[in-house]
Amino acid sequence: MFVGTRVPLQALVDYIEGGHTLAEFLDDFPTVSREQAIAALEQAKALLIADARTA
Repeated sequence: MFVGTRVPLQALVDYIEGGHTLAEFLDDFPTVSREQAIAALEQAKALLIADARTA
């Protein structure tokens, strides 16, 4: 969940996976700030890079 919202992080992943833009996600989930979404994507990126290095 994004802090202070009822929006699960999975919703952002599903939007990106479905070919939608970050702007579309933010339009559809106005309780999530751009900063929150970017931070979540940056954290996911860091985890993926760390996982790739250990593989």
